[in-house]
Amino acid sequence: MKRRLLFGERMLLGEGKEPFHAVIPFRLRGVFEEKDIQYALGRLQKKHPWLRANIHIDEKNVPWFEVPEQTSPIPIRIVDRKSEEDWQQESMQEWHTLFDYKNKPLIRLVWIKGNDSSDMLLVFHHCLCDGGSAITLIYEFLKVLDDPTADIGIENPILGIQDVVPAPILKNNKQRFKAKMIGRLATLTIKCIPVSKKAIDRQTDYLIHWKLDQTTSQQLISHCKSLEITVNTFLSATVLDIFKNVRGDKAFNKVSCPVDIRRFAPQVKEDHIFAFGLMIVLSSNPKLNFLDNLRLMQNYVDRKTAKLNPYITMMVMESAHNALNSFTKLLKRGKSSNDCMFSNLGRIQIPHQYQSFTLETIFSPSVLGPLGNTTTMVTSTYQGVMDFSFVGSEGYLPYHEALAIRDELIDSIKRRLNYQAAS
Repeated sequence: MKRRLLFGERMLLGEGKEPFHAVIPFRLRGVFEEKDIQYALGRLQKKHPWLRANIHIDEKNVPWFEVPEQTSPIPIRIVDRKSEEDWQQESMQEWHTLFDYKNKPLIRLVWIKGNDSSDMLLVFHHCLCDGGSAITLIYEFLKVLDDPTADIGIENPILGIQDVVPAPILKNNKQRFKAKMIGRLATLTIKCIPVSKKAIDRQTDYLIHWKLDQTTSQQLISHCKSLEITVNTFLSATVLDIFKNVRGDKAFNKVSCPVDIRRFAPQVKEDHIFAFGLMIVLSSNPKLNFLDNLRLMQNYVDRKTAKLNPYITMMVMESAHNALNSFTKLLKRGKSSNDCMFSNLGRIQIPHQYQSFTLETIFSPSVLGPLGNTTTMVTSTYQGVMDFSFVGSEGYLPYHEALAIRDELIDSIKRRLNYQAAS
């Protein structure tokens, strides 16, 4: 079984010499055996073919996911647990540890082993899958770890664009022409944009983590509902506000927000191993107050998402493979134009209590890659608690400014909730 990497996947892979990794840590209370963990990972590989795949580069220098006859198990690295913060250091180490993509799977597990409490890190190359896929993998892994006889099904994998884009659209001459013309125009534009000869020096990478308490988390969710604003829009507006306060003229007033393709392309199932995503860029109006900006941004999000078309977007990107190198150079060497990427995974619906262990918490994923500004904030909600991971690099956002952004974000949320409660 094999398939050619799509444009976005090729971009994330690059030449395979620079890591572009996502790490999702979670904490378990219980006692585990390595053989049981390996068995559960093996069941994941049995269900999902691409978890067994290597990457093969053909004679035209095109990469393919390919499942070999003799597959390698998902590697496990075991570390003795010394503190509750070990997972952060191990996450940063995993950002920079390359996958041997030609010979081994593009996924691995780190087990920070304690006596009765363990942290586990699911690590994968971002070209393999997105955060939504990874959350499903954790759900399936824990289900089998708890009950080796549990049925998690068999994935019918995506083998190409034809498995996502409906045939009436993919084979429509008008749509194909439109996609090709947009692709050619984008290719020409990208090649004409001047870029520096050298990429920006990222310097030291860092990870900042925090949680809101359960009361504040629930108050925030309720507050957004009362305003008829999504939590994502509220937090995006708050992030823009705080970047401006902390960075002043260095702020760009732009935040990029990934949108799950599964909302718009029902062909991509919850348990599909897939990495393609959509994107919306948000800005605030400096002439408006926070509440008016919220309403304006929510209206923009609603209009923009209504027009999102994953099918045409994929067709355009697949017609632009010859622009891949130029696009990658632009991302790596072009000037940064946004403050950060902000991603809200929303409520994670994975059981808390199992027969033989407890899932105490899931930490929000962290992602780091070589394509431009690394500043990324990810939030998720588990057991009613909102969790944040904030990734950055000194060369883009100094660490002390990132800490100030974290502190102001927490204060701003509590301030607005207290004002709402008092009014």
